[in-house]
Amino acid sequence: MLTVKMTEIDRIDRKILDELQRDGRLTLTELASRIGLSTSPCAERVRRLERGGVILGYHARLNPEALGRGLLVFVELTLSSKSADVFQKMREELLHEPRVLECHLVSGPFDYLVKARLSAMREYRDLLGQILRKVPVPAQSNSYVVMEEIKEGLALPVDPAAT
Repeated sequence: MLTVKMTEIDRIDRKILDELQRDGRLTLTELASRIGLSTSPCAERVRRLERGGVILGYHARLNPEALGRGLLVFVELTLSSKSADVFQKMREELLHEPRVLECHLVSGPFDYLVKARLSAMREYRDLLGQILRKVPVPAQSNSYVVMEEIKEGLALPVDPAAT
């Protein structure tokens, strides 16, 4: 995959990115109209942004409640020892767990921050137990059950006026 450099993303590209983040289902004709280009140059810019790895994909946003996944939990995992091998084993285990939406190796007082969407506390207990059993070294966890979601989104700030 090619990588588009920040210096290659101009004001028009930023407008495209901003519009597509708001509505990824826009037709190229609608997108071109919104940003003030004809369809062909707009389509070429979108293809360039896709090839360059700036646009990583298009997704439908689903309602977790409607799918029985209303419980949102964040888990801090602290490993008793750290090595490249341990981190690789953790990566392999957590990458393939579908209930884990996000997992980040972080700096600070703990090692991993995990975000999971679940059906109930019972499922959370099962998930946590499964994760802790697969950790290659002893680990400690701290959990945070979300009581109210104030804001959740995937859109990155894109300043369409920036050059």
